[in-house]
Amino acid sequence: MGRFPNIAAAKAATGAAKGKLYGMYAKEIYLSAKNGGVTPEGNPSLKRLIEKAKKDQVPADIIKRAIDKVNSGVGENYETLTYEIFGPAGSTLMVECLTDNVNRSVSDLRAVINKCHVKMGAMGSVSYMYDNLCTVGFKGLTEEEVMDALISNDVDFVDLESEDGHISIYGQPSDLYKIKEAITSVKSDIDFDIDEISQLPKERITLTGEDLEIFNKLLTLLNEVDDVQNVYHNVNL
Repeated sequence: MGRFPNIAAAKAATGAAKGKLYGMYAKEIYLSAKNGGVTPEGNPSLKRLIEKAKKDQVPADIIKRAIDKVNSGVGENYETLTYEIFGPAGSTLMVECLTDNVNRSVSDLRAVINKCHVKMGAMGSVSYMYDNLCTVGFKGLTEEEVMDALISNDVDFVDLESEDGHISIYGQPSDLYKIKEAITSVKSDIDFDIDEISQLPKERITLTGEDLEIFNKLLTLLNEVDDVQNVYHNVNL
């Protein structure tokens, strides 16, 4: 598999229920539209979020309502917070929250941590073991064609993996759109099944027995917290 995890598989393993998923997208779309404008053509971040939401079968009216909140002047203030957790047997987690109530988020997370008997780390105690990178994944081009496209468009990338015809490109978050544009310059109708900016572990571990049970319980409970948007970890699942 290479150095980095398969994000699609990781998301499937820790996926939220539909209601939670819709709520996550609604908050992200609202915040993106509020900060960058309500027109997708003029706000690449919003355009990307809407495309992802549609792929995840988020109803169009939920997307529309989130944008309409901005148009109508509804004021909702969200903060993005990242919590660092030490799980069982050397496992670590980075938990991203999007919240309008910091005290509620902290309280909900501490309840999960207490139930699982794990530990919340100080800022920086876990994050140094992760890389903040973008990932672009797709099929339809060979590894050689992808390399040529990136080089000819002068696009920097950190790593490139090819497995069973599926290409994964890893780069700096600021290069996400450059990477996608380089690929679509070769094949305009390419379907990006992975289009993420995330925290990727520098090393991964395997858990067994009771440690794995505790870790899976931890993931389940974290994904039940309304304010939790993303959970990144270093465990092979």
